[in-house]
Amino acid sequence: METGESPRRITLDDLRRLKAAGRKFAMLTAYDFPTAAAAQAAGVHSLLIGDSMGTVLLGHPDTRSTPLGLMVILGEAVRRGAPHVYLVGDMPCEALRTGTDFAVHAAKRFCTRAGCDAVKVEVGSEQAPVVAAIARAGVQVIAHLGLRPQSVVSADGFKAQARDSQSICHLVADARRMVDAGAVMLLLEAVPGEASRAVVDAVSVPVIGCGAGPACDGHVVVTQDMLGWRTMKPPRFVPVLAEIGTTIEAAMRRYVRDIETGVYPAPQHVYPMRKEAAERPY
Repeated sequence: METGESPRRITLDDLRRLKAAGRKFAMLTAYDFPTAAAAQAAGVHSLLIGDSMGTVLLGHPDTRSTPLGLMVILGEAVRRGAPHVYLVGDMPCEALRTGTDFAVHAAKRFCTRAGCDAVKVEVGSEQAPVVAAIARAGVQVIAHLGLRPQSVVSADGFKAQARDSQSICHLVADARRMVDAGAVMLLLEAVPGEASRAVVDAVSVPVIGCGAGPACDGHVVVTQDMLGWRTMKPPRFVPVLAEIGTTIEAAMRRYVRDIETGVYPAPQHVYPMRKEAAERPY
């Protein structure tokens, strides 16, 4: 669906058609109603209820502690704000650590409760059966390869992947394995352009890049990183297109100053008495 057309839900078939036509699609993260509404109005094709909310919203040092229940609740808000995007639920560590049956349950919960069209799963080559089980349950699955933040246990573990020929061969093999298991899309995080090109050439499904170069069919970044609304320096692949963190802080400083100096509340901020009541003595 092109920006400006009458609103309707973007589907997997729409994203496949964009790929076939050589046109790229845009994905962002969203964890709340107003962000989702703004993204849809801007023409964003897809939104990801990212487990990155663990670091962005909750202040955790990594994404491993992001709670499934909270993701589903906030996912409902995202769907209300953006009823027409292709909505993806990011399966948190909690949803995957207790076995395949619970992973399938969690995937269904994203779809039935939050209205997701698909779920994204961080997977290694040994986890193709999890992808297959979710796909058999009727849920569209996006397999996340390359850098997998849920597997990183220390800050120095966030490193680009597939940076040599042998690693690229392994990545391509994993990509094919996941598609064979039923993945309808792939997401590649933090890999060189040569690696993503090899994967795109090896599979027929759309490939989303997260710091994976221009060969990918679509691209995703964390919205707060792109808007300059984080306390941490964003990854090198993020285009920082605004500095709203600075704007927000300046507005809050002014609010504090206006209260301290008596500028706020001014007469226009105060509710008046009814005229007849104001004329009577208390």
